[in-house]
Amino acid sequence: MAADRTGPPYLRVAAVFRRLIADGEWPANFRLPSRTVLGKKYGVGENVVRRAQELLITEGLLEGRAGSGTYVRAREEQVPMGRCPAPGYPSAPLAPEGVTSWEAQSTAKVPAPASVAARLDIAAGEHCVRTAYEFLDAARRPVMLSTSWEPMAITGKTAVVLPDGGPFAGRSVVDRMAHLGIRVVRTVERPRPVQVDRDQAQQLGIPAGTLATLIERTYYDSTDRPVETADLLIPAHRWAVAYDITLQPTDEQA
Repeated sequence: MAADRTGPPYLRVAAVFRRLIADGEWPANFRLPSRTVLGKKYGVGENVVRRAQELLITEGLLEGRAGSGTYVRAREEQVPMGRCPAPGYPSAPLAPEGVTSWEAQSTAKVPAPASVAARLDIAAGEHCVRTAYEFLDAARRPVMLSTSWEPMAITGKTAVVLPDGGPFAGRSVVDRMAHLGIRVVRTVERPRPVQVDRDQAQQLGIPAGTLATLIERTYYDSTDRPVETADLLIPAHRWAVAYDITLQPTDEQA
């Protein structure tokens, strides 16, 4: 192991593993020796090796395969995911580049949790339509998840109440709200790093703890009323999120 003996042992072991991967001594799909073997080699206990492996799994460098062991994860090329904060100019597609289809399931009359209600400026428990999306690549593998919430006070008893059904199924929030005479004029996105939980990992076919970007997105109409909010879960190893922001000139610049 490296001469540096500072810090917790599992971090030192993790640093060694990172170097072995970076130098190509542990290539993609390489099956790591057992924790017993690695522990003896580096003079640490199996628990230390386990924690080092778990850390590198969250970093996307290793992956656990049930019943088989721990492997060096094959690198996937990141696909750019452009974000535009001006809805409708041009109208943003429902799915980003690299996604060929999606599956959606809407549920009506779902009480809004307090955190969602705060984003929609409604009372906690008010009825919403919740729609869960799985975005699929060309091989029909889920590569991104999204959960959307819309107040039924806005869309209830209309043709657009269910985003995945009716004549406007699959259309964007901007287009569906326009059918109701509601003009969506801005969106607020709040990205933050997260680790996917077990359920999300199972849906995406990736290890639990994998790094991802969670974007909390909310659409607002011309009266500054929130009309939809969503959580977009974007695995970091697959997508490179980029914001393309058009600046409006001031009077002095015009």
